[in-house]
Amino acid sequence: PVWYIIFDPRDLSGSIVEFIKRRDTREMKIGNKVFDFTKDHTYVMGILNVTPDSFSDGGKFNEKDKALYHVEQMINEGADIIDVGGESTRPGYQKISIEEEIARVTGMLEAIKARFDIPVSIDTYKAPVMKEALKAGADMANDIWGLRYDHFYAKEGETSVWDCKTMAEVIAKENVPVCIMHNRPKAVYQDFIPDVLADLKESVAIGVSAGIPKENMILDPGVGFAKSYEDNLEVLRHLKEFHALNMPLLLATSRKSVIGLTLDLPVDQREEGTLVTTVLAVKEHWNMVRVHDVKKNVRAIKMMEKIMHKI
Repeated sequence: PVWYIIFDPRDLSGSIVEFIKRRDTREMKIGNKVFDFTKDHTYVMGILNVTPDSFSDGGKFNEKDKALYHVEQMINEGADIIDVGGESTRPGYQKISIEEEIARVTGMLEAIKARFDIPVSIDTYKAPVMKEALKAGADMANDIWGLRYDHFYAKEGETSVWDCKTMAEVIAKENVPVCIMHNRPKAVYQDFIPDVLADLKESVAIGVSAGIPKENMILDPGVGFAKSYEDNLEVLRHLKEFHALNMPLLLATSRKSVIGLTLDLPVDQREEGTLVTTVLAVKEHWNMVRVHDVKKNVRAIKMMEKIMHKI
């Protein structure tokens, strides 16, 4: 005999309904790899900063051979995607010209794509850099201003800061996925978590209006950007609430100030704190973490998922 169970979803507890909604997320193709966000699994994005002044690893990987060796190391350690950045975004960072940033990232992107079979994202908020990086082979955009830099900083009467149209239009034209990070000019909020969620919804709307399919978006709450120390802790306390957006979620806390301030540690001693936030992301069913130390975070994810899934 075949038994059928008929139920009204309204009879289910809120937590079960939320879980079902999470399972109803989609697959996303980034480069040649399909990221299955219907699985209860947390993927790992490995960080490659090709900058001399990154807050965490500045200068270590801005020589091509060293950078490529580090990419190979991250791949062997289990990275699912590599995120390349050409300008530091640490507090008080030194801004560089568009031309210099393009030169830094395009050659590196071409070298990575020529040698390795792994998806690569490009971390920049500048539309001209994004345009050239995508041409050079980047498979995904990673925008720390969540497609809203033009909205905040374009001159009156203009829609874009750049000559090559808005960031959202550049990404839409290339038809690649985008990680949309929360950011705003000032850390001033009326109701912090609802305001962050509202900002992310606005970013999604900007992307959709420009022609980016919603299925091509991943959301990042922007720990460390336009947030106080307490705000950053508040994000980590409320990871569950971001599932209300019903979109793939990425957590990027690796070695950031919220960890340094909590533990009173310099950037090169923040791995244990980072691992705690990664385990928290797994516990709350987030889809991806962006980290410096791939090996340790992959191991932490594997252990936590084994405990949770009982398999």
